Amino acid sequence: MAAGLHAAAALAATGCGASAPRAHGGLRAVRPAAAPRGWRAASLPGGGARLAYPAGWHAAARTDPGTLTYVRSGPRGRIDGYLNVTPRQGAETLAGWAAFRPAHNAQEGDRHVVVNGAARGVAFHGGSGSCVDDTYTTSVTTYRELACLVAGHRGSSVIVAAAPARRFAAERGRLLAALDAFAVA
Repeated sequence: MAAGLHAAAALAATGCGASAPRAHGGLRAVRPAAAPRGWRAASLPGGGARLAYPAGWHAAARTDPGTLTYVRSGPRGRIDGYLNVTPRQGAETLAGWAAFRPAHNAQEGDRHVVVNGAARGVAFHGGSGSCVDDTYTTSVTTYRELACLVAGHRGSSVIVAAAPARRFAAERGRLLAALDAFAVA
């Protein structure tokens, strides 16, 4: 279930609590944009959020009920890219997201959780969010993720865009484009 991504560093570019984007680690802030040509889209069961994903990515074989998960598979079925949307389910808040997400990853058994950056007030289609860029190690590999809690008029959803750390540079553009195209109702 672990996910990883450097896109989170892109959100870190906005700075924690900052309202205007600023450079951080050479990355750019997430900003609402149309999905690239040829991408597909799926909505959460019951609505509330819409995820755009690249052609060639497929629905994950195993996922939690009520969620969306699309992956890019590499050799021998390894996950080279990961996109997941889940309705807000617990105590997560926009103000506390930068602390909540890494703690949640650690509670799920991830090790060496490192926060690379965080941002609040990030614009998304239909709402705004708080995001965290973190890196962590699972029993399988080390991941880099950008995980955002995004609030819309009808509720809140979590989007995770991730890749194994060794694959992040190759997947970065697709992961950021998915975040840019993410929409909440």
